[in-house]
Amino acid sequence: MGGRRFCIHTSISNESSPRGKLYIPGVSENLRKRAVTLLLLISAVVLVRGGPQSQNRQPPGSWRTPWSYEGAIGPAHWGSLDPEYAACGTGREQSPIDIRSAEKADLPALRFEYHSGPLHIINNGYTAARVNYAHSGDFLVVGEKRYELTQFHFHRPSEEYIHGKPYDMVIHLMHQDTDGKVAGVAVLLKAGSANPTVRQIWKYMPATAGAEKEIPGVEVNPAGLMPANTAYYAYMGSLTAPPCTEGVAWFVLRTPVEISAEQIDAFARLYPHDVRPPQPLNGRVVKESR
Repeated sequence: MGGRRFCIHTSISNESSPRGKLYIPGVSENLRKRAVTLLLLISAVVLVRGGPQSQNRQPPGSWRTPWSYEGAIGPAHWGSLDPEYAACGTGREQSPIDIRSAEKADLPALRFEYHSGPLHIINNGYTAARVNYAHSGDFLVVGEKRYELTQFHFHRPSEEYIHGKPYDMVIHLMHQDTDGKVAGVAVLLKAGSANPTVRQIWKYMPATAGAEKEIPGVEVNPAGLMPANTAYYAYMGSLTAPPCTEGVAWFVLRTPVEISAEQIDAFARLYPHDVRPPQPLNGRVVKESR
């Protein structure tokens, strides 16, 4: 600036400057335009950071590289889409799986410490209904281990196969412990009677992808999605979508939960097939609680 000191008056009005332009005494027209551009850029940043949209929690699953459940960026190609997704193609303990045989074992009972809480729901472009939690206070307890519920979502049909066949749908309830280890619970769904908790969630299921919404005055208790009998299959696997991170402890409940055909159809109209195919076991042993 050639050592010149000047002050920019940011209050712009017809009274303080000709034709509503920003007036900077002793500064050339070219320099004035550059100053205005800088101010506009600063204003844009402030608006983005502090505007109304910043009050909405952004989708937690914001992937750097797009992927899909079909076509050129479908499951067969996930591993080559992005280096972060490499495990999708090279991992040896991937999920989901087809459970055709299991080894009976003395496994600890699962305890679900679930409660009613505010409904934070999102259609993230990959599933129509994902319910998110932040420090929910809801826990999956497996022996001495406690995993806090972070989110649950739905797939149609089920990603897990039992003896070569999928169920109508599945719920994946995802949990994390204080060390960052992830545990997933798969609740298989079959056509039958309507489920009241699903009915409540479907009422607010977004028809299009967008930011997460909190539904004022509405609470949901995930315990309403669980079967009375929580006997299970257990195996080590991965996230079932990119980046397909391994080290996930999966608990697939043996007893399915009923939902109505109408509830299945309502989801299918939005996402008819949001599933990854079963992955090779690669020598893994599935255990079954007694």
